[in-house]
Amino acid sequence: LAKAKAIRNMESEEEEEEVEDGSGSPEEWSNVVRELQAKLEDLRTCSELIAKHGGALQRALGELEINVDAESAQGKSKAVQERATLFRIASNAMMNSCTDYLNMALNHGHKWTRLLQHEREQRQRLQEMVETLAQQHSKLEQAAAANAHRPDDEDENEFYDAIADGTNSRTSVPEKPNYPLNLWSIVKNCIGKDLTKIPIPVNFNEPLSMLQRLTEDFEYAEILTTAARCEDACEQLAHVAAFTISSYSTTSSRNGKPFNPLLGETYEFDRTEDLGWKVLNEQVSHHPPMVAQHCVGRDWTCWQEFTMTSKFRGKYLQIVPLGIAYLEFASGNKYSWRKVTTTVHNIIVGKLWVDQHGDMEITGRGAASGIKCILKFIPYSYFSKESQRRVKGAVMDGNGKVTWIINGTWDDKVEISKVTGISGSEENPVYETGSPIVAWKCRKLDPMAQKYYNFTLLACQLNESEEGVAPTDSRLRPDQRLMENQMWEEANKEKVRLEEKQRAVRRQREAETEQAAQSGQPYKPYEPIWFKQVKDEETGGVIHKYTGNYWECKSHQDWSKCPDIF
Repeated sequence: LAKAKAIRNMESEEEEEEVEDGSGSPEEWSNVVRELQAKLEDLRTCSELIAKHGGALQRALGELEINVDAESAQGKSKAVQERATLFRIASNAMMNSCTDYLNMALNHGHKWTRLLQHEREQRQRLQEMVETLAQQHSKLEQAAAANAHRPDDEDENEFYDAIADGTNSRTSVPEKPNYPLNLWSIVKNCIGKDLTKIPIPVNFNEPLSMLQRLTEDFEYAEILTTAARCEDACEQLAHVAAFTISSYSTTSSRNGKPFNPLLGETYEFDRTEDLGWKVLNEQVSHHPPMVAQHCVGRDWTCWQEFTMTSKFRGKYLQIVPLGIAYLEFASGNKYSWRKVTTTVHNIIVGKLWVDQHGDMEITGRGAASGIKCILKFIPYSYFSKESQRRVKGAVMDGNGKVTWIINGTWDDKVEISKVTGISGSEENPVYETGSPIVAWKCRKLDPMAQKYYNFTLLACQLNESEEGVAPTDSRLRPDQRLMENQMWEEANKEKVRLEEKQRAVRRQREAETEQAAQSGQPYKPYEPIWFKQVKDEETGGVIHKYTGNYWECKSHQDWSKCPDIF
C-alpha cells in the first residue's frame, strides 16, 4: 500500500519537481539568504543617505527663513534646491531598493510556501500510511489471536488452578477486552513530551495504579529474608543484588500503562501473615509526580522515593528513574541504589517490548559501609554475543577486592558465585569461583495470563477489594475499577472527572497561595498525609520518610486526615 501510494505521488509530482528542480536544496536557500541580506544592506545604506540629506535640507530651510536679505536669500535658495535634489535621489534609491527586496521576497516566498505545503502533504501522507499500517497490524494480531483460540484447539489447552495464600483469594482479574486501538492517533503529536503530561485514555492502561505497580517490586521479597540470615555482608549484598534484579521480571511481558496516581492517593498491602511483609505507598507530589514507599518485612525494612522523567521519541518511550531506594536489615547493614533506565520499543507499529539497560551501583552504608556492588544491565542488540536481557556484576569489599560474581537475566534467574581465586593480569583478571547459587528464579505465568494483562498471581491480588482501607486507597478509585470491569467508556468519563477535580483543587491552592503572599500572611504548602520531608544524614539530600502512624489509624479507623480525592 505504501509503495503504491508513493509511486502515484511520484508520478503526480514529476512536473512540479522539474519546474522547481533544486528549489529545496541547501545551496539555493543559502544563496537566497545571501541575496536578501545584500538587499537589506542596500536598504540600510539608502536609509542612512536619506537621514543625512534630510537633515541637511532641514537645516538649509531653517537658514532660509532666518535670512531676510535678498542677495543672501537667493544663495540659500540655490543651496536648498541642491539638497532637495540629493534628498530626492536618495528617496528614489530607497524606493527602488524596497521594490527589489519586496519582489525577491515575494518571488521566493511563493516558492517556499509551495515547498512548505508540499512537505505538509508529504507528512500527512506519511501519517496516513503509518496509521494504516498500525491498523492492519492490529487486525492481523486479532486474526492470529482468534485462530490461536479456535474451538477445535480447546482440548489442547491446559488450565492451571493457582493456589491462593492467606486471605487474598483472587487468582485472576476480568479479561482484557479485545478492542481495536489506534495509539498513533494519540501519540503522533506528543513526540518529545513528558509521558506524565500526555492525556491517554484508559484503553491503554492496565487496571492498576503506579502505587500498586511499585508494590510488585516485592514480588520476590523472600530473597531479602534469605539475605537477612547471611552473616557475611558481601554475601548479603549479592542476595540484595538478586532482589533488585528480580523487580524487573514482570516488565518482560507487561505493556499496559498504570494509572497516574492523584495527589494524596495511597495504597496499602498487608501480607504479613502469609508473605511476611506489608507496604504503604503515597503520591506525595503531582508535578513532578513522586511516590513515597515504606515496606516492613521480617528483619528488614525497605523504603524509596520514586520519581522519573520520561520522553516519547516516536519509535520508543524512555523512562529514567530519579529516586533512591534504601534497604536496612536488623543487623544494621544498610544499602541504597537507583533503578536503571527502561525503554519501551515499537510504540507505533509492531509488538511492544521492554528493555532494561544501564549501570546500577548498590552502595553499602551503616554497618556495611565500604562495600558495594556494580551491576550492568546489557541493552538489547541484534549483534551482541551476550544472551538477551543479560545482567552481570560483582560485589567488592571495603578494599575494592571482588568477592562475589553475579550473573543472569532480569526475566529468568540470577546466580551468585563466591570468588575463590584470581588469575590473569590486573587489567584483565579472570575470577575463579565456586559452584553457583541460584539466588532468584522467576515464577512462570499462568498459561491464560495473556487474557488478563499478563498479571502474576500477586498482581491479580493487588486491586482486590478490601474493607477498612483508607478512603484514598487505589482500590477505591472509580475509573480504575470501572476499567477493570471492562466498562471502558464509563471509565474514561470518570477519569476526566477525577483529573478536573484535581486541577480545581490545585487552582484553588494556587489562588490561596497568591492571596496570602499579597497580604503578607504565611501560607502552609501541601504536605503528604503519611510521609514527611527529612534530611538524609548520609547523602545530605531531602527525602520523604514514613511518619509511622498509618497502621495505628487503620486499627482505629481514624481517617480524619485523608482528603476527598475521589
